[in-house]
Amino acid sequence: MEENVGKGNEMKMMFDDEDFGESKQQLQKIDPRKARFPHCIVWTPLPVISWLIPFIGHVGICREDGVILDFAGPNFVCVDNFTFGAVARYIQINKDKDCSMSLLPTVFNDGDQYEDEPGTDALTWDDAIRKGTQEFQHHSYSLFTCNCHSFVANNLNRLGFHSGGWNVVNLATLIFLKGRWVSTGAMVRSYLPFVVVCGFGLIFGGMTFLTFLAFFTFLLVGWFLLGTYCFKDLIQL
Repeated sequence: MEENVGKGNEMKMMFDDEDFGESKQQLQKIDPRKARFPHCIVWTPLPVISWLIPFIGHVGICREDGVILDFAGPNFVCVDNFTFGAVARYIQINKDKDCSMSLLPTVFNDGDQYEDEPGTDALTWDDAIRKGTQEFQHHSYSLFTCNCHSFVANNLNRLGFHSGGWNVVNLATLIFLKGRWVSTGAMVRSYLPFVVVCGFGLIFGGMTFLTFLAFFTFLLVGWFLLGTYCFKDLIQL
């Protein structure tokens, strides 16, 4: 029995390294036109909120085949239909270098559908994300306590990305500082509403508008800072 298992594992390794090598390389390619971002964290601006605070947006995480998953509502994880529009920014993760847990390559059948690998308890990238998805399908959604950032941070911790410790604050900071723009048009789409709102606000509101904007930003950012670092059970992961 053990000899058969050993032969099966050997055959699987040969398949992974040789026959499946080209397919794995194809899966790694990012294709914004098809909304395929393998091993990526993705970001897009939110209506209204991003018009006032442009570094706050909606995030998702992607499977090995590039399909986007995002926590979009109570007990609902959206698959392959990014809730608030096309991806504007992304960070691609090198799972071999950036993830502390050992991940096997995901196996796909001829129809590009995920298949479980028999005879192993080790996780693939998609196994880890599937477990996070199943968990959040039983979570209530709240912008202030359990949102899309909670879902992505949970999955990053599950994957051991940079040894874990991810939360809504450092995830948002990572995307703002390290996120790559899909295109110049995506950058314009993200920041133009903020520029327009600020322009009209200054023209018609002057200092009153600036005071409101500063107060709103302070409240929103302060809430997540307090909920993350002072009251650790307030914001769910």
